[in-house]
Amino acid sequence: MTDPYDVVVIGEVLVELASDRPFQAGADVTLGVSGDVVNAAAAAAAAGARTAVLTRIADDELGDVIEQRLTELGIELGLLRRVPGQQAAYFVHADPDGAREFVYVRKGSAGSTLSPDDVDAAVDEAHVVLASGITCALSDTARAAVEEAARRARTFLYDPNFRPRLTDAEAAAEVLRTLAPHAAVVTPAAPSETRALLGTDDPLQAAEALRSLGAGAAVVTRGADGSVVVDGDGAWQVSAVPPTALVDQTGAGDSLAGTVAARLALGDSLLDAVRLGAASASLALGGRGGTGHVATLDECRRHLAGSGLAPAPIGRAVAR
Repeated sequence: MTDPYDVVVIGEVLVELASDRPFQAGADVTLGVSGDVVNAAAAAAAAGARTAVLTRIADDELGDVIEQRLTELGIELGLLRRVPGQQAAYFVHADPDGAREFVYVRKGSAGSTLSPDDVDAAVDEAHVVLASGITCALSDTARAAVEEAARRARTFLYDPNFRPRLTDAEAAAEVLRTLAPHAAVVTPAAPSETRALLGTDDPLQAAEALRSLGAGAAVVTRGADGSVVVDGDGAWQVSAVPPTALVDQTGAGDSLAGTVAARLALGDSLLDAVRLGAASASLALGGRGGTGHVATLDECRRHLAGSGLAPAPIGRAVAR
């Protein structure tokens, strides 16, 4: 018997073709490996957790590239399956101010064929399982795999990661209502996701709504305005950590979610985990692409300590 994984992240791996120029023929692109599952898993591994991705990738040369990059990021391959089919990919142009263009090539991808049959005992035994709304929107079978994992996980974290190109708000909200009762933590972004899925721009109201749906805690992220954290003990404002460089915002939210998952798996309190997640997200802004800068735990701790920021109580959480 091997030791259980600290963190298992479920989702679709994407080949990333990134450029610092708007889309046009002849533009230079950089080949990378990304997707929310990779960004979050890389952050979890960097934060000290033994981490694996539960995914399917195409059994081709791009699959070899993916395996190599995951290994470089410290992500274990024990739950990765290689299957016939096409590899999902996306093209991205991003600038430091956050303006981004995305074109996805993912319909019918190997990752979208995830199913409940992929959820095995390693998910049951993992300390924390992390999944997102992106995975649920890929296909009915991928959503069923997430739901199966949520029911079986010891600790389940859900990042709604609402993407209108993949699903509509009504369907995403229904998935959220289904998964919230199984979730120890839910991490929506305000105001965009909370407005679409919970009908409110107010982060505290959104967090309390998630608690009412059955979630153990909510971490409502607000970009440069930090996060609102609500659990059974109260509500807090956690400040964002100012970035040392602003190159690309891709993957910052995934970095926070992955770091929170790792630190909870390793015994930190939710507030401490969110603060380190904020530092990880801040440092991720300094790299190009989803895993351009994956900060180590020591880097995150130094960055957080240098900010001098501490969480501030903002009220009591609603009882449920």
